[in-house]
Amino acid sequence: MHVALKSLALGSCAALLVAAAFAADSPAESGPAKYSVKVPGGLAFAEFKGYESWSVIAISQNGGVIAAILGNPQMINAYKAGVPGNGKPFPDGSRMAKIHWKPKKQETYPGPPTVPGALENLDFMVKDSKRFADSGGWGWASFDYDTASDTFKPSTTASQPPQGNDAKCGLACHTIVKAKDYVFTEYGKR
Repeated sequence: MHVALKSLALGSCAALLVAAAFAADSPAESGPAKYSVKVPGGLAFAEFKGYESWSVIAISQNGGVIAAILGNPQMINAYKAGVPGNGKPFPDGSRMAKIHWKPKKQETYPGPPTVPGALENLDFMVKDSKRFADSGGWGWASFDYDTASDTFKPSTTASQPPQGNDAKCGLACHTIVKAKDYVFTEYGKR
């Protein structure tokens, strides 16, 4: 019985997390102002326009936040073709978005499951082997969300977790998965 409730709670959490990733309809999620924000080195929020409707690659919980990791159609197709496990790199144009929320308990549901609470930040990756030749072919960006002003700004070393704030900021962290084309996230079986 305990295992069944735990499975129900985990399943509910996953379903709610995915639904929340796509159901967000606040001004910050739909407003044009976020598309004018850039990190040093030129990587712009606008390069990820439409991320809200990308397919889910995976969900995660780490460092006190929960996340939905999304991929554009090129990224999803590459995963379905076996990348990076087949030894091939992701194609140029592949994009990922990772949405972080503070977790909260959904007290009105059985379990109660953990679901997305306040939006924390967004991380982006784009594969462009010419533009980012000196960083494994990938460009990275992280944008902190400010609830009070309903805006995003580039993450900095003062952010949680600390982030470099240029388009190559993710290289140091992602070097440990160089053999997987610098991508941590595995595409879960469906």
